[in-house]
Amino acid sequence: MATYATELITVWQRIDNGFTTICSSGAFPAFYGVNKHYHKPLAACAVSANSTCQKRVKVKETEGTAVSQAASTTASIQTVTEDDEHQRRGSGRYIVGLALSAGLAGLLYGYDTVSISGAIDFLQTKYSLSPALQGLVISSIMIGGVIGAGFSGFLSDKYGRRKILMFGGAFFFVAALWSAFTFSPFTLILARVIGGVGIGLAAALAVTYITESAPTNIRGALTSAYQLLTISGIFLTNVINYFIASSGDHNWGINIGWRWMLGIGAIPAAIFVAALWFSPESPRFLVQSGRIEEGYKVLERINGSDKARRDVEEIQMQIKAEKEANAQFSDLFKPGLRKALLIGIFLAIFNQAIGMNAISYYGPVMFSHMGFGGNTEFLASSLVGGIELVFTVVGMYLIDSAGRKKLMAVGSGLMVLFALGISFSYANNYQLLMLIFVMCFTSCFAFSMGPIPWIMIPELFPTYLRGRATGICTVFLWGTNWAIGQFTPMLISSIGGMGTFLVFACTNLICFLGVITFVPETKDKTLEEIAELWKPKGEQSNAQLEVVRATADLKQAEADIKAAEAELARARRAKERAIATKAAAEALVNAQKAR
Repeated sequence: MATYATELITVWQRIDNGFTTICSSGAFPAFYGVNKHYHKPLAACAVSANSTCQKRVKVKETEGTAVSQAASTTASIQTVTEDDEHQRRGSGRYIVGLALSAGLAGLLYGYDTVSISGAIDFLQTKYSLSPALQGLVISSIMIGGVIGAGFSGFLSDKYGRRKILMFGGAFFFVAALWSAFTFSPFTLILARVIGGVGIGLAAALAVTYITESAPTNIRGALTSAYQLLTISGIFLTNVINYFIASSGDHNWGINIGWRWMLGIGAIPAAIFVAALWFSPESPRFLVQSGRIEEGYKVLERINGSDKARRDVEEIQMQIKAEKEANAQFSDLFKPGLRKALLIGIFLAIFNQAIGMNAISYYGPVMFSHMGFGGNTEFLASSLVGGIELVFTVVGMYLIDSAGRKKLMAVGSGLMVLFALGISFSYANNYQLLMLIFVMCFTSCFAFSMGPIPWIMIPELFPTYLRGRATGICTVFLWGTNWAIGQFTPMLISSIGGMGTFLVFACTNLICFLGVITFVPETKDKTLEEIAELWKPKGEQSNAQLEVVRATADLKQAEADIKAAEAELARARRAKERAIATKAAAEALVNAQKAR
């Protein structure tokens, strides 16, 4: 009996020592106890454990009671520790799952980009397409993309990111099936416009969703999931196109093969909608919409309790400051945020204008004109897609360490040289050299101007403008994408491949100069810190915002002090109860010895 009672005393001595250390250090989290959804403080857990002990620990002269009480106390402490540990830690798997779910929008975009490039040669033969109509068949999806992107921001700021993403996936699902069963180029163009609306809705919002959910230190890598899945879609579709084209003769491809190439796109669209069905809404949108508890719960699963609390505070303070300063959509066109908008538009345009999509859309046709035959043009395109996939992963690894700006500057600078190399190969009809230069050009794009504009554009804007501002930038992106799809075959027809890639070398040079001149670095900055870069220039506006922020900081500090004082008082009461329980246990030991 004495042994079990001694064990009980040892347990409570550990509690006593632990609370003495905590109380003397003053290391209580300041916000404990302020919001019941934020934390279950360790001190409060200990109070509960002590209360339970006091109810159960009676000084009884029986061995069974002592054993039962010691076991109960130990189990209670273990449960508290495990629960508290679960609350304090976020889930890496959870945020990666969210990033991949939203990033599937990139898979849809990548699939469509290349599926039509495999089908266009068969369609040109079937419908005798002119260069202009051939360009319209490919670029029609960008017309829908401009429409979808134009409405995406306004719709998402009102109804949420997740719902609009799901609508975008549904549009693409319908369009993919419709494309497979069309019997004229004009109905195919209409189906692709509908699909473009879906991709336009989903493309910008997918990156916005990931940006608003991801932890700051890995935001770049997680947002790259969109580009990674885009490139995965391009690579897989090149492989699928190769196998479909090899499944029958050329006549089969003209009548049936291209339908399979376009129709299979319904499968990733269905997976995208299903994945979003089980995903939550963006936590920052939830907090902005007044659904603070829901937003906190999502952030807690991502970052853990402590970081989630701080994130909610920062978001609420930013929203309050914006309201006090009468923040509105027109702010986007005023000094400060207007610079952010211009940078976003610049990145959006040059994500497309540098020429990578000319290779993606017309790669098989370009390789065929250079002498690749027997379906080897599809194999060459698959090699290019594989290189792009590998270097997208490299970019994901580097983006949060090397930084956005440095990678874009290096990538665009090297792409100038490789575009000149492609032009030289075209002029001299060097097939293998052209393939090598195309692969080098693609690798540079994959770690720089491919993923990074998609990542940076949503980062540039404050929460209340992010959806709409990103939508405006994406309109320019899709508009440029349309121009590349529409005019590339006309350029190649008029000035040849050599002249076309000289034009792309010039656009890459402009991109390089723009990046090093006025694009900021956003690495290691929270979204709220980035928003501070664009504060209004006027002294009155600045002063107003500073007063609002200082007032909010003061009120928060006062609340933190009160919460800490209350927590310290609870810890002292818990210690007193522990001392009383220890005394009772010692009395039990003395009584047993006396017997």
